[in-house]
Amino acid sequence: MQHIIEGFLSFQKEIFPQRKELFRSLASSQNPKALFISCSDSRLVPELVTQQEPGQLFVIRNAGNIVPPFGPEPGGVSATIEYAVVALGVTDIVICGHSNCGAMKAIADNANLEPMPAVSHWLRYSDAAKAVVEKKAWDRPIDKVNAMVQENVFAQLSNIKTHPSVAVGLRNNAIRLHGWVYDIESGDIRALDKETKTFISLSENPDVFFE
Repeated sequence: MQHIIEGFLSFQKEIFPQRKELFRSLASSQNPKALFISCSDSRLVPELVTQQEPGQLFVIRNAGNIVPPFGPEPGGVSATIEYAVVALGVTDIVICGHSNCGAMKAIADNANLEPMPAVSHWLRYSDAAKAVVEKKAWDRPIDKVNAMVQENVFAQLSNIKTHPSVAVGLRNNAIRLHGWVYDIESGDIRALDKETKTFISLSENPDVFFE
């Protein structure tokens, strides 16, 4: 914990004074243009990977970058999506998975989650991705995990379209959806292409989007 406190002290002493005007402008309002939904994994830092300043990304992070379908009892993810779209007027929504995702590995390996009932329940929102992956044979366990990561991004993009605010935004061409997979080792991102429904290099195709 001490290194975290020391980090804050460094921020307060060295970083904040250099960015004082930025934080002053953010003190009373925010105007992010994108909602970024990613895994809680400590190795993926959305603002670092996308090189965005404070105030530029509205972020949801949870185990497995999951978006539950809209239902009669909306939870925190649903409320945050609605706020981002309706109140903040974001124009882009990114759902970003990543390599070696523990949540997706647990699903691919049919891990015993009995000691973690909340995690087990939460990962049921990836059942559609699991069903697709289980229909195929895999030579290596890592290939199955990688497939789960990609199919899960696809599944969560389908889920988010059930949210009324997102459905309206898509219908009015006010929102674009993006599906990304970040590779931790290489730093590369592969993005889901609208036309081919496959993941392609974002660096080589910077204009790619899903819907």
